Amino acid sequence: MASPDYELRYFQAASASLEDYLLSKELYWMLHLTVPIGSPPYPPLTLDGLLLARARLHGYALSGIQLSRFQNICAQMDALRSRWRVAWEQKAVRSFRSRLNLWRDFIDEYGANPSEHADRYPYEIRLRVMLQLLEYDAHPMIHAELELLEHLDGLLKSRLAPGGFIWDAELEKAFPADVYWYLYGLLP
Repeated sequence: MASPDYELRYFQAASASLEDYLLSKELYWMLHLTVPIGSPPYPPLTLDGLLLARARLHGYALSGIQLSRFQNICAQMDALRSRWRVAWEQKAVRSFRSRLNLWRDFIDEYGANPSEHADRYPYEIRLRVMLQLLEYDAHPMIHAELELLEHLDGLLKSRLAPGGFIWDAELEKAFPADVYWYLYGLLP
């Protein structure tokens, strides 16, 4: 997982481009952001990526300056979410459908050959988290997709070996087990 500073830099850059992104037809928006030495490249801006960064930042113990920046960015993001509500919801629906297809593909690949794909679970589970984060804004328009997600969750529950939180322990408080149950176990 990334550091709080890495996440905050992405969150700030993504939020600064959010209005243009929401009003575009693009699902993936390139950010021109310098990557700190030794860090992985930043992903493009997506609504689900922005929501995931926000959720993870809630888990980190931020410094006073970082917390102030984070709160200001959240307020700006929420204002854009209200101002461009329809565009936000349309982007959420498109993002939900895209991530659901990727999540379904992983579950299918795991089902076909568990020994080859089980080790990808700690990485791929971010897709399920993104779906959770998008669901609120996309919910009125994705009935069939929610049925598919429920089916995939059933398959996952039947195979998941319960255990401890699988991401960095520092993030656990941002992802409670009663909501993010799939982050508390691994696939055999």
